[in-house]
Amino acid sequence: MNPVIVVHGGGASNISKDRKERVRQGIIRAATEGYKILKDGGSAVDAVEGAVTVLEDDPEFNAGCGSVLNVNGDVEMDASIMNGKDLSAGAVSAARGIANPIKLARLVMERTTHCFLTDQGAAKFAAAMGVPTVPQEQLVTERNLKRLEKEKHEKGAFKSDCEKNLGTVGAVALDHNGNVAYATSTGGIVNKMVGRVGDTPCIGSGGYADNNIGAISTTGHGESILKVNLARLTLFHVEQGKTLEEAADLSLGYMKAKLKGLGGLILVSKAGDWAVKWTSASMPWAAAKDGQLHSGIDLDETSVANLP
Repeated sequence: MNPVIVVHGGGASNISKDRKERVRQGIIRAATEGYKILKDGGSAVDAVEGAVTVLEDDPEFNAGCGSVLNVNGDVEMDASIMNGKDLSAGAVSAARGIANPIKLARLVMERTTHCFLTDQGAAKFAAAMGVPTVPQEQLVTERNLKRLEKEKHEKGAFKSDCEKNLGTVGAVALDHNGNVAYATSTGGIVNKMVGRVGDTPCIGSGGYADNNIGAISTTGHGESILKVNLARLTLFHVEQGKTLEEAADLSLGYMKAKLKGLGGLILVSKAGDWAVKWTSASMPWAAAKDGQLHSGIDLDETSVANLP
């Protein structure tokens, strides 16, 4: 199989021109890193973890360093990863003081008999696995301190949670052996309740991977995505013979009509086709296949470049 990777940087709106360029470069770096892993013979799981790690380390994105803050001004992060070869999966929620929750999610997948660890249990497991902790301040950005202050001030005055454009990062990949995988990571929603868990760590909502169908990673309003099981719903439509674009339009359209929930998703099929779709204002994304890198942020905006 010709390897493929697609990454997304979550929903976005009103991005300033300078920030838009930083976001674009960040998403391109993540896709390039993931594609390099695939070209060097790495697995789909290696590639999605590598790409998402790049985004978690980039303060422009709502994951890892750059995560939004909860009501107490703290960072609580969620992440999940899945291997389409055997449906093995790992997830963490309410993770604190860890630079790369996606790496911890992979350890849950590969080093435990469980799928999902949360809060103190996730912290104890991370310590047992030798995962280094980082000070809370290292994960908090000035931009997110201002966002929390603004959200507390405006609560109830503007758009509902369903209508906000919300951030998550994710990746899907197909490797040389025909295996697919997904990874998704987020800091959640600004001003969320302590302990709130969204769709990102929930298998079937924040993402899904099955070699018989393909892989998907989602972004958007977590509560809406959870209620419709967005990831698995989209892959169900693919199983029923819909194209990737049709499947994405059907599931995102259903979520918007039923719940007014906005979102986006990236998909790769078992044959190596890929798609990106969203109903939010915009969604930073990039896809690498056959030595070419496709990327965009706004609707009807795609640039193509040759990869080195």
